[in-house]
Parts: sequence; C-alpha cells; structure tokens
Amino acid sequence: MTDSTTQTTCPYCGVGCGVVATQEGDKITVKGDKTHPANFGRLCSKGAALAETLDLEGRLLHPEIYGQVTDWETALNTTATALNDIIQKYGNSAIGFYVSGQLLTEDYYVANKLMKGYIGTANIDSNSRLCMASSVAGHKRAFGSDTVPVDYSDLEKADLIVIVGSNLAWCHPVLFQRISAARQQRNDKLKIVVIDPRRTATCDIADLHLPIKTGVDVTLFNGLLHHLRAHDHLDYRFIEQSTQGFANALQTAKETANSIPAIAQHCGVSEADIIEFYRLFARTEKVVTLYSQGVNQSSSGTDKVNSIINCHLATGRIGRVGMGPFSITGQPNAMGGREVGALANQLAAHLDFEPEHQAIVQNYWQSPTIALQAGLKAVDMFEAIEKGDIKAVWIMATNPVVSLPNAERIKTALARCELVIISDCVRNNDTVPYAHILLPAQTWGEKEGTVTNSERRISRQRAFLTAPADAKPDWWIISQVAQHMGYQYGFNYQSPADIFREYAGLSGIENNGHRDFDISILSQLSDAEYQTLTPYQWSPRSALQTTAENRPRFFADGRFYTLSGKANFVPVRPIAPKSESNSTFPLILNTGRIRDQWHTMTRTGKTPRLLSHISEPFVDIHPEDAQAFDIKDNELVCLNSALQQIIVRAKLSEGQKRGYLFSPMHWNAQFSAQARVGTLIASHTDPYSGQPEFKHTPVAVSRYQARWYGFLLSKNPLELPPSAGIRYWAKIPQQGFIQYEFAGDDPPENWATWANTYFGADKNWLEFADPAHGRYRCANVQDDLLNICLFISRDMQLPSRIGLSELFNHPLSLTDRLSLLTGQIGKNVAERGDTVCSCFGVGRATIIKTIQEQGINSVTQLGEILKAGTNCGSCIPELKQLVAQHAIKQVA
Repeated sequence: MTDSTTQTTCPYCGVGCGVVATQEGDKITVKGDKTHPANFGRLCSKGAALAETLDLEGRLLHPEIYGQVTDWETALNTTATALNDIIQKYGNSAIGFYVSGQLLTEDYYVANKLMKGYIGTANIDSNSRLCMASSVAGHKRAFGSDTVPVDYSDLEKADLIVIVGSNLAWCHPVLFQRISAARQQRNDKLKIVVIDPRRTATCDIADLHLPIKTGVDVTLFNGLLHHLRAHDHLDYRFIEQSTQGFANALQTAKETANSIPAIAQHCGVSEADIIEFYRLFARTEKVVTLYSQGVNQSSSGTDKVNSIINCHLATGRIGRVGMGPFSITGQPNAMGGREVGALANQLAAHLDFEPEHQAIVQNYWQSPTIALQAGLKAVDMFEAIEKGDIKAVWIMATNPVVSLPNAERIKTALARCELVIISDCVRNNDTVPYAHILLPAQTWGEKEGTVTNSERRISRQRAFLTAPADAKPDWWIISQVAQHMGYQYGFNYQSPADIFREYAGLSGIENNGHRDFDISILSQLSDAEYQTLTPYQWSPRSALQTTAENRPRFFADGRFYTLSGKANFVPVRPIAPKSESNSTFPLILNTGRIRDQWHTMTRTGKTPRLLSHISEPFVDIHPEDAQAFDIKDNELVCLNSALQQIIVRAKLSEGQKRGYLFSPMHWNAQFSAQARVGTLIASHTDPYSGQPEFKHTPVAVSRYQARWYGFLLSKNPLELPPSAGIRYWAKIPQQGFIQYEFAGDDPPENWATWANTYFGADKNWLEFADPAHGRYRCANVQDDLLNICLFISRDMQLPSRIGLSELFNHPLSLTDRLSLLTGQIGKNVAERGDTVCSCFGVGRATIIKTIQEQGINSVTQLGEILKAGTNCGSCIPELKQLVAQHAIKQVA
C-alpha cells in the first residue's frame, strides 16, 4: 500500500460533504475537504469517524446461492436464468427492484434502465421513497418539475430561516454549523424559527420555537397564507405574471385557517407565538423555509409541502438570492436517484410516463420495450410480494426489514417470495437471511461514481481502497446480470464514466430548456475529465465554468416547467393523520435519527466512538407523562402499538411535547432485541407520494417489569441465544471489548451454571454470589488482562461499566483482582462519564470537572482546553447546558 491522498464524498446524509482520504502505509485518515463547496472542510461526527468503519468484519465477500459460496459466473447465470424463468411464467410485472440512496448515480441508472427499458416494468422503487417522495410530488404539482430552487449559500444570505420538521443540528450537522456561523457573523441579524414538536438541539440557535402537534403543518401554513393576504404582504405582480390558481388556494386557506385562536388551539401552541411567526415571515423579504422528514414523512406530506410553497409563491420569494422553499434530503444520493428515475413513478432524466417522454427514453436506449405506466411504490411493492403478485425481488444496498413500516410484515413478505436477490456489502443484517441469492457489492472507499446532494451538486466518489475478494461495483453486477439475461447490447459498459456520459446525454435529448434537468454538456467528458470532475451544480443553463455570482438560478425569470409556464398554487386542506391517539394508545410516537448513527447502523455501528454518546435504543418522554405512567429515567419500558411491541430505555426530556414520544429508527437485530421501531408503524402512506407516515403512531408506554438485570463485558463477541432467557439486550461495541446490557423475566435456578452454559464452560471463573439479594458476579482473567465479566442483580443497581472497561487495557494488579467483583475500580482509573463530544471522546464527568476546576463560563473556553465542540459542533447545545448548570457563579 503506497501513500496517497484521494478527494471523495461522504456516504452519509444529503449534505454531500467532500472528504479527503489519506493513506500512509496501512493507516487511513479521513478529513473534511476544505475546497468542497458543500462543507468547506467541516465534517460531522459520523464523517469524522469514517476511517474507523473500513475493516472487513461482517463483509459479504463471495457470491452465495442458497447459503453456498460460489463463483461469479455461476451466480450470474443462476440469477439471470431465475429472473427470465419468472418473467416467462408470470410476466414482467412479477419482478420488483428495491434500490437505495446509498447507490451511486451510475448504479441507479443501470438498474432503472434494466427494469424499465428491458424487463419492461416500472416496479423499481428506492428507499428514498421513505425520505423525500413528498417533496418530489409537491415540487411537480407546483413547478411542473422536481426542481430544488435553493442553494446552501442562500442559507447564509437569508434574513429569516424557517426550519420545519428537522433536527438539523443532529441530522445535517454541517448545514447547521453553516447557519450558526452565519448568524454569529451577522450579529444575529439572521433570525431563526424552528417548527418541531420537540425542543431539539436545533432550537439552540432559534429566536422562536413552535412546538406544534404532528400533522398540523397545513393548518399553520394555510393560516400564514391568509395572514399574508389580510395584512397586504403579497407580491401581486409575481402572482399575476408567474402563477395560477391563487384565488382557489387563498379561499381554501381562508376557509380552513382564518382565526389565530383557532390555529393556535389546533396546532397546540400559543397565539402569541403564531402571531410572531407570521409577523417575521410577512416582514422579512429574504426567507428560506428549510424542511425535512417532519414534513415529508406523513400521510399528507405532499399537501404540507405545497402549503409551504404556496406562501413563497404568494410573496414572490423564490428564484432569488436568500429565499425559497428548500427540501433537505436524507441520503447521500437521494437526488441522484431522482435524476435517473429510480422511483416507480418516473422515467430517467426527469422524464415521466407520457407517450412523448416514453418515446424519447426508448429511442435513446434502443431498448426492446419501455414501461408504459408507473410501477409499485415501496410499501405497495412489499404488499404485492406478500400477496404473491411479485414473485422475485432484487434488493440493493438497503435493509427493509428494519427501515420500512410494519416491518414484521416485510419479513412475512420476503419469506413467501419465490426469489429474493440481495446485492450488498454486508453478510448479516435483518434482511439478508431471506435471500436466496447474495451478490457481494463494493462499498464506500472501493467504488467509483457520482452522487448529487440536496443543492443539486454532483460530486465524485472515488476509490482509495482495493476491493476485497469477489466484491464488485453495483453497476457491474446489474450490467452482468442484464447481459446474462440476453441484453448484451444495452449494458456493455466498461467503466462508470461510460454510464455517466450516457446518462448525461439523455438529459439533453429534445430538451432545449423545456425540462429543468440538463447536464448534457457533461456527456462529452473524457475518462480523464470524469476522473478529475470537480463538484458541479446543475442549473437552468448548464455550464462547467460558472461562478456563484453569475450562475443562473431556477425560476429567476418567473418561468416554470408547467404547460403554461406559470407555477401552480395548490389548494390544500388539513387532513388528520390516519390514526389518532385513544384510550388504548394514548400517546403519539415520532421517529427519526440521532446524532451519531446512520440508518440501520451497518456502518456507524462498527465504531465504538459513535456509540459512546447514545449506546442503547431509547424513547424520549416528557417528565409529566413519565410520572403519569410511573416511569423513571433510564428504566426499561415497553412501547406498544396496534401492531407490535418493542423494549427500550426511557429518557426523560423536557424537550418532548406532552403526549408525544420520540424513538430513533436505527437499532436492528444485530444490536438489540425487540427494538426495531419500524415494527410499530402502520403502512399508512401519502396518496400522492406514497411516502409512509413515520411521525404519528398511536402507542402505549409502560414499565418493563424485569425480574433481573445485568451486563457483560467481553473481549470477543458473543451469541445471546433465545434459550438464555434474555428478554432485553443491547450490544455496544467499545474500544477493545464489547458491552452487553440485558434484562430478563425468569432468572435461572443457578447463575453459575447459566454463565458456564452460555458464556464459556472452558473458562476459569472468579465468582461472587449473593442469592439472598439476587446478585451474581463472575470474571475471567487471561494473561493478566480482563477477558470477560458478568454482573447480575435483581434491580438496576449495578457497578460502573466505565471503570471496569479500563481493566481490559491495563494489566490487573492484585488490588484490581481483589476489587474486580465488587465493581470498584482502581485508584488510577478516572471516571470520565458518558460521552458528550463523540468527535474527541470527551465525557460528561470530565467536562463538568473542567468547568468547575478551570472556572469555565463559555463553550469556547471549554473547546480550547478539551477540544469538545470544535469539530462538527453537534454537541455544542449540550455543552452550553453543562456550562450553564455547573459554571461557578461570579459574586459581584
């Protein structure tokens, strides 16, 4: 391995940060790319830990057929033959592809081409359906095209940013830091409004927080539209020249939201806050409304999007610097998937299912057929699999058994499916056990291609690692299967550059400015130019050499992509969520992401640093709700919906709205038992976008009355078989060992026998037992280092895990050995507390001690001493709280 430096793009969220991977011998480091216009060198905690996720543990390295390792030629022949047999027997609509925003654009394009242009059905959908489909539908209804009209730079030039349904500080930390920096530089002239049921870390920079109920966004923004008209804050010239349908939209808004008291009551916030929000929006010219999953993931998500867009159209605040509606995507290549048509209701290059567009695509591809109508969206696709209408599904780079709603039903569907093909880089996730054919794909650092971020900026992902064993690029796997199916002439690609040129060329066919997406200028790139392509933002008049100052903006001329050239106001009425709370399920569950984890943890779960801040599945609950249900902080609780039950930790949080809970979507069967939050969520979807409702599930919460609790620390990973009687467990990788937390219903008759049976009969155990108090402790020491230790109790009063963890890394003294089973740590072991700053591993106890001993009274001072908060900044709100709570008060 030679020393080298590679500019590439982060594989996590839709911000699309540039990173620089440096190899020095066998060591790899990853840092932010200071030249990349998305992040200018900033990285979040996940991006900063990328180098820690590159090992081969858990990788799928060889093709497998029915659990047997095979070679590529056999796997390709078997896959192609099986697909052809199903098509011949049942028809092309019996095939489904479920793809992913983790794919590169070139992968996406080839999969879409195979399905829609050669197999001839549109039953290909993406997990991006779960994150931004409502924005796509809302854009197309309003603009006639799926056009994002805002840049990241607009966030720094706006005078008001309205953040709706997004914990930006945790889910898109780099954008949050750009906004925070702009706010400081402008002496707080930039105002921030956060609209979210929860008081999250994002509210740290907010001038106003509206903790609205879930599902009421349309009422709030219809009220704003009515307010703008009533107080004469409309742009009548823009409305007249560039829009249509205003009268109907305004009349609907007037009918549904014309009273501040009624709006406030419906939304669950004060009248004063509603008035202040409306006043700020009305009187501020440069307004960006930045929204994400809290808007999109709803059974009325498309209407919510259009209610926001209506307000921008009414004020002419679109197509100009520092203003516009801005959808922030969740995945690194959700936008790329939209561009190549990897959604069931689109063709490629922003073309739709209409005869003219179908002819363009089929002629360009020279394909034998073309899909004539939209296919099945994600939720509908898996329902069709369960019913037997779809006989074969190819799942690429995603884990639907965790991420889709009604997740237990996904298991049932896959178990019934005649043929399940999975191409992925991991050998074990919740979906893999249902595969008949496994195809090993390359992962980040190994594969080449492009991604498009939330501001339409195309960036290169470049390989800096040699792909292991039989792992291949996704585009190669798809192309080879296509060729083995008999479609050699359409898939004879030699490199991702070949695919990119073809895809770029399609965007310009019969376009002439009639469609928003046109990157045909890039279709002439040589291989060398493709390899060195710098981040490129597509715009109405695509050109490689344009600066931020002279780059044309979408809608700057007041023209849109509808037949009339005018934007559509869309009348929208408030629609209640499909399910409401009741006496059986009195609380509403909201789901989402946390700061340091990504999707279903197949990558971020590999690094201990990212599990040090929040290490177990949890539910946030307001203290008053907790009191009402007799729940204490850190207790295990059962969450029940009409579908399933999960068990998680309770975290009391004043930031929760009364009557609402929050639980993250990340945990899976490899890291926990009974914690897949998707099992609780019904398959309610938006009628236009097909996007599921993840933010509003009626649930009940109750204490989990465990009869015993315990934890185990082990040098090596262990299996926790069902026969062990462990009802709840969580696996927490640590530096040099693995931590398991667990609890159960019925304790065994003899804990020593139980420990020997499940955790090593061959070990010499140091033991301590106190049957009268239900305590059992044992440990095994090898070569003077702690190898494994187990602590059991009737209650949650257990020793410090942090102190014991130090004994894995240092030889045990006689004192350590004597105190080991008491849980007392050695004199030289300092308790740093649970992690607050994941980037630098700074613990709560260390921070508090530094604040008190050093007389710290600001986060800046804290960062100078401990580095905490000086990288991604996601922990800054928490650091501020600690400084406020523990700083020594100065006496005048």
